[in-house]
Amino acid sequence: MPKHGKKYRAVSAVAPSEEQSLEDAITFLKANTTAGFDETMEMGIRVGIDPRKSDNAIRASVSLPHGTGKTVRIIVFAEGAAADAAREAGADEVGSEDLIEKVKGGWTEFDVAIATPDAMKEVRKLGRVLGPRGLMPNPKTGTVTDDTAAAVGLAQGGKVDFRMDRHGNISMPFGKSSFDVASLTENAEKVVGAVRAAKPAGAKGIYIKNITLSTTMGVGVRTNLRD
Repeated sequence: MPKHGKKYRAVSAVAPSEEQSLEDAITFLKANTTAGFDETMEMGIRVGIDPRKSDNAIRASVSLPHGTGKTVRIIVFAEGAAADAAREAGADEVGSEDLIEKVKGGWTEFDVAIATPDAMKEVRKLGRVLGPRGLMPNPKTGTVTDDTAAAVGLAQGGKVDFRMDRHGNISMPFGKSSFDVASLTENAEKVVGAVRAAKPAGAKGIYIKNITLSTTMGVGVRTNLRD
């Protein structure tokens, strides 16, 4: 197990052991950051469905009303007018075969990948590179589209993609520790609502088992939002 520093251990000693409201959990985390930089606020959600069943897959997106506070690096696989529109919208890199070859070679210095439907035939071949990192464009998250300008704008404006991993967990950022409590609370409520909306139709029993908030380098605090 990794060794934690004095600040972390000091905060861990006073961290609430009982479940907190979103607002109270966020207030505690903001007041007890342990790093010397603007830490990311993160949410971990444990769901009570079997991730091995294909019909239980969870993959969707949510637009945070106050953004993530992070500069998002965006690439777009497109040609022609769609490529021009992506460049004008501010995509960091746009291309087709050349960009595919670059990524195939192991380049993954980006946070969001968008592709037109026509480009997906070749982009799918990047599954081994993009798949494990959660970067494969997908129609469910709005990253496979002909409207590349709109997709780039959403990614820049606080859109976050999420999915359930093979252990039944969903993790995503919902802002920075420098955000005020009200903004972080609103972002967090939006995330929880999106996860609830993504519940598979066939899911039975307890859906959200627990929700834990933390900062990049900080302790985790459980919330009372669960089924």
